[in-house]
Amino acid sequence: MTGADVAVDDLLARHHADMRAGSPPESCHVMTASALRAAGAQVYALRDGAGAVCAVGALKPLSDGPLPGPAVELKSMHVARACRGRGLGGILLRHLLGRAREGGATSACLETGTQEAFLPARGLYAGAGFTECPPFADYRLDPLSVFMMRRL
Repeated sequence: MTGADVAVDDLLARHHADMRAGSPPESCHVMTASALRAAGAQVYALRDGAGAVCAVGALKPLSDGPLPGPAVELKSMHVARACRGRGLGGILLRHLLGRAREGGATSACLETGTQEAFLPARGLYAGAGFTECPPFADYRLDPLSVFMMRRL
């Protein structure tokens, strides 16, 4: 479930384009594949039986999380349109949280949108134990952003 390849970067680019199209620039915190990797993020991909990339997500190390101790930020969680409705977002999220724990993180946090299009994502995160928290790292309060965290 890890690796940098063309198909992974293509789905990350699709995610980047979708986020840019749906949010004003000042409220859009999406990162390109190269920016994620430059920030030290580990990018993961979920593939189907034929090897096609169905979902991507990243773990970005944080030096200033909302809780004491090592933290990661979930970034660029995206399930390809053709693969939605199969529970793959939950599978990927559980994998990412497991990898974060294995890497020594004691908490995970994220930023997502408040718009209706982000409702499924917010439900996924809440169902996995994430709760709202104040902005962390370099984020600022924004009416189009919600910040969430959970202990690992």
